[in-house]
Amino acid sequence: MQPLRDAPRSLLAGVRAVLTDIDDTLTLHGRLPAEAFDALWSLRRAGIKVVPITGRPAGWCDMIARQWPVDGVVGENGAFYFRYDETERKMIRAYAQTADERRANAARLWAIARKVLAEFPGTAIASDQAYREIDVAIDFCEDVPPLPIAAAQEIAAAFHREGAMAKVSSIHVNAWYGAHDKLTMSRTFLADCFGIDVDRDNQSIAYCGDSPNDAPMYAAFRLGIGVSNIRPYVKIMAHLPRYVTAGEGGHGFAEFAAAVLAARQAAA
Repeated sequence: MQPLRDAPRSLLAGVRAVLTDIDDTLTLHGRLPAEAFDALWSLRRAGIKVVPITGRPAGWCDMIARQWPVDGVVGENGAFYFRYDETERKMIRAYAQTADERRANAARLWAIARKVLAEFPGTAIASDQAYREIDVAIDFCEDVPPLPIAAAQEIAAAFHREGAMAKVSSIHVNAWYGAHDKLTMSRTFLADCFGIDVDRDNQSIAYCGDSPNDAPMYAAFRLGIGVSNIRPYVKIMAHLPRYVTAGEGGHGFAEFAAAVLAARQAAA
């Protein structure tokens, strides 16, 4: 990882779409800093597509798509995308699974989740679970006393042994059945909504993140940005961002947005 300040201005000036994790990337200590929210507005006003790519639930994503200055949101680690059409005043929803598949998979997931809670004392079902449609989230850090990242990895492994997918974020272990993930749904969203091909247009897309479940996105996007609180996880990540900010969480995201806008202005 190189400091963001060393990123070529020409590379930053070419950014046309910013994909970003939310927890501990846009937020910091569970809050959304004012400068991070301002950065979202500034990017959008500059004509840059902004898309949160998050493990957070459908209920949150509906609100984010409607009320935040974003062009859509990919939620529950790639289970769906939501995009609010302001002209038609209509929410567009696309899912990786049918309703029948979601119902069948839920029963299987909950059977595993109950075993995990018994096997790993101190964990809990995430407090936002009521608003989820596809995955189950195990809290190891958000609303419970924090457990070591090694415990989170063991929880993920317990789901893997049952044939489920599982990803470790900075706060939850998210588990689901199905082949979808953040990257596959990001590809679908960008192609469906904006005609952007991730392979063809890769150089103009940036991805911002902070934790192990962002590694596949860093492998896919050449312009990967990590906020500085990614550093404790680098030894367990298969792929790292190309650049890292000086600031943590939302402050680091705002730092990146400012660098992109400054580079665009200098190139104009």
